[in-house]
Amino acid sequence: MPCRDLCKPCYEALLRTANPCLCCASEFSNTIAIQSLCGKCQTKHPAFDKTYAPFRHQGAIRYLIAQLKFNRTHQYSRLLGQLLAEYIQKEADCLPTILIPIPLHPERYRQRGFNQTLEIAKIVAHELAIPLNNTSCLRLKNTEKQSNLTAKQRHNNIKNAFKIRKAPKAQHIAILDDVMTTGATANELAKTLKTANKEIERIDIWVCARA
Repeated sequence: MPCRDLCKPCYEALLRTANPCLCCASEFSNTIAIQSLCGKCQTKHPAFDKTYAPFRHQGAIRYLIAQLKFNRTHQYSRLLGQLLAEYIQKEADCLPTILIPIPLHPERYRQRGFNQTLEIAKIVAHELAIPLNNTSCLRLKNTEKQSNLTAKQRHNNIKNAFKIRKAPKAQHIAILDDVMTTGATANELAKTLKTANKEIERIDIWVCARA
């Protein structure tokens, strides 16, 4: 077993995603639709191409993410990054050439003091030897917390929230976030990136957990 800040029983108790949609990683309720797209992605395919989410946003993983995000328990970024990197290394068909963490608005950064997504991304980038790009994308809107909103409100809230300062020169990019709920934030950034650089062929979403 790889060296990580977690004992074997606790690691094995983590709640894994099962039978996910090939695009957004939402879980099907049965096994009939294995290796398929959910109805939502079939109706309107997101701007991103595939989502990798090793865990459900429940139990210990939810606790680790919340403690890192809201209580500044910085050491959890290492464990979350290690767990995500292990999953990507095992499951990804190919690795991207650039890893981009979801940016925080400057005001939110000042309030929190750090970007938890960037801290996780640093670990993942190191573990997988992928260049980390945290300067190309800016967050223009200090949006209301997505967790307080309905799915439709989330999409409206995040619309036009990002700006590309300098389009990354890459055909395959991964966007990293801590949690995916509806996918609105990841979709908006993916759409903005593809608009800025028409040569992007694929954008993956890497998240620690899927709600």
